[in-house]
Amino acid sequence: MLSKSSSIIENSKLRGWVLEPDAKQIMVNQGFDVPNFIVTDSVQAAGDFLKLSPGPVVAKAVSEKILHKTEFNAVVTGIVDEKRLEQEMTRLKSLDGCEQILVEEMVEGLEIIIGAKNDFQFGPVIVLGLGGTSVEIYNDTAIRMAPVEPGDVVSMVNSLKAKKLFKGYRQKPGVNMDILIPLVVKFSSLTMDLEDQFQSIDLNPVICTKDRCVIADARIMLRK
Repeated sequence: MLSKSSSIIENSKLRGWVLEPDAKQIMVNQGFDVPNFIVTDSVQAAGDFLKLSPGPVVAKAVSEKILHKTEFNAVVTGIVDEKRLEQEMTRLKSLDGCEQILVEEMVEGLEIIIGAKNDFQFGPVIVLGLGGTSVEIYNDTAIRMAPVEPGDVVSMVNSLKAKKLFKGYRQKPGVNMDILIPLVVKFSSLTMDLEDQFQSIDLNPVICTKDRCVIADARIMLRK
C-alpha cells in the first residue's frame, strides 16, 4: 500500500504539496477513515452523490493554486439540495485554477488535529490537539517525537487544556480513545515511513465521535 502512496507523492513533487483528494487517497491506502467522496466537474454526478448521501455534503475547490482553502472561501458546508450544490460548484469552479470539485459526506463531532512536522534534527514530531479553526485561536496542542506508543497518546490528551472535551463534557460524547489511540500510533508509523519525503502533514480537522475518527481534510507539504 505504501508503494501506491509513494507514487502519489512522486507525482506531486513538482507542485511541492499533495492535493487534498490525493492526500486522502494516501490515508485510505493506509486504512484510515475518510468521508465518502467524489472528485468531479459534473453537476449531475455531484447531484447523484448528494441523493445517495445520508445527510448534508461539503463541496471544496480542487486547485493547484489554492493551498489554504478557507482564505479563498473554497469550502462550502451543509449543502442539502441540488440547486445550492449547483450554484456553489459554479462559484468554486470560477476560482483560480479550479477545474474539479471534491464533494464529500459531512461528518459532525469534535474537531481535532493530528499532524506531523519533520524536524531536520529529530525527524517526525507528532502533534495532537484541538482542531479546526480553533487550533490557531487556542493553540492547544501536545507534541511527541515519533514513533509514539499508545501510552504517549493518552498522555498527550491528558496534557491538553481541552482534555474534558476529549473525554466527554456536559452530556456531549467524548472521543472514542479505542479508535483515536491506534489512529495516532499508525499515523506516527506512516510519518516514519515517509520521513525522507515530507515536510509537514496536517490532518485537520479529524472529526471524532463515539464511533469514528474521520479525516475530513488532509494536507501534505513535501520536502524541497
